[in-house]
Amino acid sequence: MANLDTQIKILYEDNHLLGVYKPPGMLIQRDKTGDLSLLDWAKAWIKNRYQKPGNVFLGLVHRLDRPVAGLALFARTSKAAARLSAQIRDRTVEKIYWAVVHGTPSPLEGKSELFLARTRNKAVVTGPNDSSGKLALLHYRILESSALFSLVEVTLVTGRHHQIRCQLAALGHPVLGDVKYGSSVILPSGTIALLSKRLVCRHPTMDQDVVIESPMPENWPWPPVQGRS
Repeated sequence: MANLDTQIKILYEDNHLLGVYKPPGMLIQRDKTGDLSLLDWAKAWIKNRYQKPGNVFLGLVHRLDRPVAGLALFARTSKAAARLSAQIRDRTVEKIYWAVVHGTPSPLEGKSELFLARTRNKAVVTGPNDSSGKLALLHYRILESSALFSLVEVTLVTGRHHQIRCQLAALGHPVLGDVKYGSSVILPSGTIALLSKRLVCRHPTMDQDVVIESPMPENWPWPPVQGRS
């Protein structure tokens, strides 16, 4: 996990928003491990770039799992944080992910609508009458396929814990490297082939959309290496 900070990229910046590329394996927010988080890195970057005294405000408006790579959006002002959070609650933010999965889902384009509950640090599928379950909805389409794997684009509608990982596994096509949800492949440093690829939101202070895209991670497993299973 060394030198993750050297892989971070600033993807978008203005007075209210900061879009940052998170490398796979990096925390989005500090936890009990004490490892460097993207939030702390971004605060330090702003403090150093603009020579800001005191603490730097940076609002975390959505989260990415540690093994996941890609775009993370932060709010640089409290106004932006409140307005972005409202957009996410209203489901007006477009969030696109790419995943390499085992096999090829059928149909090649569709949706998954399940009820998920969080059990410790894992999502599980429940029934609609289970009070612990919450509706989870996503749309998917196959971008490319090989003999053993497929590159899938996922449009996330809701934002449940481990939602994409659990729902793709429930379809019978777990994300490559995601052994927690049934993958038979272990990727370096425990990462998984899931990427926060694109985000579209309304700018919090201007009457226009903001579109931010993530680059591909280093050593992204597509096209796949033949012989994986």
